[in-house]
Amino acid sequence: MHDFPRINPVRLLDDLKTLRSFGANGPGVVRLSLSPVDMAARRWLAGRMTDAGLDATIDGVGTVFGRSRKSGPALVIGSHTDTQPTGGWLDGALGVIYGLEIARALDECAATRDFAVDVGSWIDEEGTFSSFLGSRSFVGDAIDASLQHARNRDGVLLGDALTQAGVANVPRVVLDRARQRAYLEPHIEQGGRLEASGKSIGVVTTIVGIREFQLRFTGQRNHAGTTPISIRRDAGAALVAFIARIDAVFGRLADADTVWTVGRIDLDPGSFSVVPGKADMYLQFRDGKPERLHAMESALAALVDEWNVQHAVQVELIPCDGPEEPVVMDTALQQHIAQAAEAVAPGQWIRMPSGASHDAQVIAHHIPACMLFVPSIGGVSHDFIEDTAEAHIVLGCEVAARAAAGIVEALRGSA
Repeated sequence: MHDFPRINPVRLLDDLKTLRSFGANGPGVVRLSLSPVDMAARRWLAGRMTDAGLDATIDGVGTVFGRSRKSGPALVIGSHTDTQPTGGWLDGALGVIYGLEIARALDECAATRDFAVDVGSWIDEEGTFSSFLGSRSFVGDAIDASLQHARNRDGVLLGDALTQAGVANVPRVVLDRARQRAYLEPHIEQGGRLEASGKSIGVVTTIVGIREFQLRFTGQRNHAGTTPISIRRDAGAALVAFIARIDAVFGRLADADTVWTVGRIDLDPGSFSVVPGKADMYLQFRDGKPERLHAMESALAALVDEWNVQHAVQVELIPCDGPEEPVVMDTALQQHIAQAAEAVAPGQWIRMPSGASHDAQVIAHHIPACMLFVPSIGGVSHDFIEDTAEAHIVLGCEVAARAAAGIVEALRGSA
């Protein structure tokens, strides 16, 4: 291909900033799935897709989908526009608006005018009701239990929220495997690796797997003033000591991409004057290699067994959510992004894993999928101050547009 699509940076940034205005809170955004402001944003987005020549709909779970009218195999570009309760303005939104701009840019380029690009804003990636609801519905995963039982933090049933939003009886968008042959999800990195390395583009190799456990320590509640340290069965102190053992063992198993986090600790009764009788720790660990995740899980179970033999305070290991396995991005699609990055920003890209979960990991089980990252300033995300330099936003879209053109050209050649 000798003529590549050219994005319109002003149009791209204007759309991103307009979307930001729906639920704006200081520099960030609060736009929880199916809330009134979220539905207003979805209606605006559907209008912009229509203006771009796509057949747009808000489907029966709230996903906004713009289907190209072009014939031939299609590339789907998407992400999400719902946010965390303290959301940044680009998390998810960047990828959706990239898709919109790329669809327009390809239509405006003579060499790619006939290329089909569909655009999706999957509902509830962030899990206000049920994580990845839109992408799971799109690929045909079972979501009936979520539709019947899932609630948000205010206790509102998902089914009632869909009715209130006016979409409960609308047909759902479903993957057409014969036509929709590949998926691209551009996203902010949500970490600091690109910024620290001075690079502008990340070609995602793998979306990491996740394990989550509750560890419950049971000792004896007692008076904090009259119970000598030597005879205490202090569940809180045991928990803290156990963390050091986890760090030591996981540190021997880990590589540079392995992470583990104690995200929450609860002490019972949580009083200055009472030795805790119970303590709960919530542990998560992530890695891109299944064998390492299994090794960490086995090592954690062995630590628990060893501890219970040696100490009066006992610990119970309780799995939380089901395990998420790592998902490898399609190597051929990765290469399209890498080639586009080298053409647009020579030497300014790296291959890297995604430490966060994304809709791409759902869709990748059904059609080839890939992801592109742009830097997050300070490595911050899931916070109002999340941001990316405008130059990186524009550059990322230029790379994604060139990659998209290459992907669709390859799909048409193999059709």
